[in-house]
Amino acid sequence: MKRIVYLLQAVLFSGVTAVAQQRPPAISSPDVHPDHSITFRYFSRNAKKVTVNGEFLKAPVALMKDTSGVWSVTVPPVTPDIYPYSFRVDSVELADPSNTYIFANERFKRSIVDVPGDKPLVHSLQNVPHGKVSYRYYKSGTLGTTRQLLVYTPPGFDPNGKTKYPVLYLIHGGSDTEETWTKVGRANLIADNLIAQGKAKPMLIVMPYGNVRPAPMADFTKDMVSDIVPFVEANYPVVKESKGRAVAGFSVGGGQTLNIGLTNPETFAYVCSYAPYTATDEFKKNFTNWSPNADALNKQLKLFTISVGTDDFLYEPVKQNIAMFNEKKVAVKPLIVPGGHTWMNCKLYLANTLPQLFR
Repeated sequence: MKRIVYLLQAVLFSGVTAVAQQRPPAISSPDVHPDHSITFRYFSRNAKKVTVNGEFLKAPVALMKDTSGVWSVTVPPVTPDIYPYSFRVDSVELADPSNTYIFANERFKRSIVDVPGDKPLVHSLQNVPHGKVSYRYYKSGTLGTTRQLLVYTPPGFDPNGKTKYPVLYLIHGGSDTEETWTKVGRANLIADNLIAQGKAKPMLIVMPYGNVRPAPMADFTKDMVSDIVPFVEANYPVVKESKGRAVAGFSVGGGQTLNIGLTNPETFAYVCSYAPYTATDEFKKNFTNWSPNADALNKQLKLFTISVGTDDFLYEPVKQNIAMFNEKKVAVKPLIVPGGHTWMNCKLYLANTLPQLFR
């Protein structure tokens, strides 16, 4: 009997040992070092090649494998910011399985690495009063469905108080989601920091879900004006005049910003477009033969800005759009900066915009 027990114990022990040998080791990735270099790690005993690619690299960098199956590489110091990155394992691109910080996007799943600065950056978590981000649902009569949006309320916000707040309606890029402006763009922290410094007015920031496919993208303009704005104004103490409303967005959302804001100047007095993608039927319909009353429009718009980076793939089309608005005598304020079509630049555009709103 004892022999049978010993045999069973031996079998169980060997099974546990086999499972333990198959279990991947605990690894940390990414590790950001004090000099702003970054170590990436990935576990695979069977992979033939692993590389890391990110917007802080000029080209993918290969990881090296050790005897335990852990691949790793340390990249040189990078400029402090928040960056997307991914691994390519043989022919498959994937997010870092050791990192829970994932880029909010519907098409590709990349990881995010936050490289803090030696001094706090405008998007960093600082020791200041913080606002609140709430997830809300509204009924879209335009689209015939219930949709989600995020609402940032500033520090000290009292839903039952006498203060009426202005509102920035902030739109994400194509295939991004309503969460991208907080999870990647850090809009809430940028607002917290600028409000604490007295550089921005306390405001609500409403971040809707802007993708309406397979419906025509033009339906989002009506959804914004007919459904989103009325929902916010029915549920929050806000300014219900154009001087208390701004609209801004990035990429596809930047194009939507132009369509929404410039065709509804009686609703939005502030229109801020970030690297707008305008190769859409809606934009062509609105602006191909556009003959605005420039004097009246310039009086209605307290601020009209278009921002873009010199390395952005949309740089030339955006310049052409700026030239078109100038030709129509519409007062547009360009912001041209280095860099590409990135969320690093998005944070810069937003930080530039907020101090100019509702003054």
